[in-house]
Amino acid sequence: MKQTFFQQVQLPQQKKLNNGVFFPAVLSPNPNNVSAAAKADLLHFIEAIGSQKSWLEDLLKKSGAILFRGFPVESHFDFNDVVEATGFPPMEYVGGAALRTQVFSRIYTANAAPPDQKIAFHHEMAYAAEFPSKLLLFCEVEPEEGGETPIVLSHMVYERMKQSHPAFVARLEEYGLMYTRIMDRDDDPSSPAGRGWHSTFYTDDKIIAEQRAAKVGMKLEWTNDGSDSVKILIGPKPAFRFDKSTQRKTWFNSIVVAHGGQDQRDKMVVQPEPVTFGDEKPLPTHAVYDCIKILEEESVAIPWEKGDVLLIDNMAVLHSRRPVVNSQTHARRVLASICK
Repeated sequence: MKQTFFQQVQLPQQKKLNNGVFFPAVLSPNPNNVSAAAKADLLHFIEAIGSQKSWLEDLLKKSGAILFRGFPVESHFDFNDVVEATGFPPMEYVGGAALRTQVFSRIYTANAAPPDQKIAFHHEMAYAAEFPSKLLLFCEVEPEEGGETPIVLSHMVYERMKQSHPAFVARLEEYGLMYTRIMDRDDDPSSPAGRGWHSTFYTDDKIIAEQRAAKVGMKLEWTNDGSDSVKILIGPKPAFRFDKSTQRKTWFNSIVVAHGGQDQRDKMVVQPEPVTFGDEKPLPTHAVYDCIKILEEESVAIPWEKGDVLLIDNMAVLHSRRPVVNSQTHARRVLASICK
């Protein structure tokens, strides 16, 4: 179907891929085919998403991510309508902070950690037994400075790491990864990895927490030191995934998140090694740091504007978050929805 509602625009931060498509693709209303009234009408945008879904999905497959900019998406109500228009099946998010209303059970705040903290590159829920195929982000309040959501094509990271560290990649292929951490009962707002098990599993019942953890491939081991903390074990998990839609291997893991999230300062409980090979042997630190460098080099970070909606293929693209520079005068608020 020939599309007419959208036009592709270019921004200086985009990267041009070998297939001629830009990463991410950026779509705005087509001034030659969209009237001023239609441009200001959310209903027209929603209808276009539905009627041109095949074209949009093909573009997403080629690019990996699509940024919708200049459309009248003003609130979480509007964002909910956009998510519904995509037709992607909803998915429960264990570990997120949901807007806990019946209507908006698909929408989650993407500001779980303080906005002045950096979040490392990851595929959403890469550690889980079931992970989303799509991730949608919506900028409800744009940051004054900083606070971008950098994205990077995962297959490029895999290819560069295989070239730079073939023995490391081969060992990951053979053994996979084991993730381990100690989680307190309550949240620690000062840490990007500071969510407690109470809010992670939405319960203070340990039996229910174990049941919900098991659904996403986690095993809980409760400590006996009176601290009410829990040891969480995940794995062994594959370090890579094969993306059938692109016929490529992707760097589908949380190595840099887990490796960089360990903070022993002012902690009563010493955290175990957060991520190891599946046989529990430690990862080579130099390879992890090289991976972080490659992720930064390959990434694209487009500053948020209010109303932006970013659609990410979670199988193909890693994302992260940069700190907000001026958070006192203009806070960042980005909402997220994950889909099967």
